Amino acid sequence: MRVHVIPGWQWSHPVLARTLAIALAMACLALVSPLSAQSVLRVGMTPGVPPLHYYSEGRLVGVDPDSARTVAEILSRRLEIVPLPADRLRQALLAGDIDVIMSGLVIEDAENSDLMFARPYLRAGQMAILHDTAVTGFGQPWAVYREDVRIGVRPGSAGSAFAEQDLPDADISHYTNSEAAFAALRDREIDLFIDDAATSWSLAASEMQTDLISLYRPLTEEHLAWAVAPDNPALLRDLNQALNLMRANGTLDYIIDRWIPVQVSDSP
Repeated sequence: MRVHVIPGWQWSHPVLARTLAIALAMACLALVSPLSAQSVLRVGMTPGVPPLHYYSEGRLVGVDPDSARTVAEILSRRLEIVPLPADRLRQALLAGDIDVIMSGLVIEDAENSDLMFARPYLRAGQMAILHDTAVTGFGQPWAVYREDVRIGVRPGSAGSAFAEQDLPDADISHYTNSEAAFAALRDREIDLFIDDAATSWSLAASEMQTDLISLYRPLTEEHLAWAVAPDNPALLRDLNQALNLMRANGTLDYIIDRWIPVQVSDSP
């Protein structure tokens, strides 16, 4: 198991930096017990999903790494990020190899989940991407649901499940990755590509995909949250308190605005 330790991180806004420093000092007194102070917070994460968590110039960056760093500081715990494949995160958490998953997880139904989720930190959902020449034809929300709309999705994805269930009159094509779907949009093989919100957010920050745009209207209701094992209610309480502080002092908004260059709602 490879462990990636987040290096020192600086806020670029001086006023927010001072506010955060004061808030962190007060929070540590209120939130941290003598047993947890200076212990390690092992965070499981799957790099490769910009802008949530990905490598840039050899450094793990994005919404989730910045949030993990802030939470660790609030709790006075040393942060270790453990990069793992997505299909190993749950197993590692339940086995006690990591303490929390901060990897863009969609909140699951509590009755059907073996994990406990903190309060949501970001509203997501499936979004439709199209070529800029097709904008006029899909300016209205209902246009996605028209008959014979050509939809591209990734097989097995949430976008695929949405299209198959909610777009019965669409012509659905499958693409192994977003780049293949983007090429299909440019070649006019499909009208829309439906994928996770992270794909649209990443597209907004790209200087290489300026001919493609997202409608930025979530087609599904999904909220992202951190997850802990069911036998760790104390950590869940600490995470929720840290998240409340981050909301109250503007830290969470700062992190989201830093990495997602579009207007989003971070709460239900």
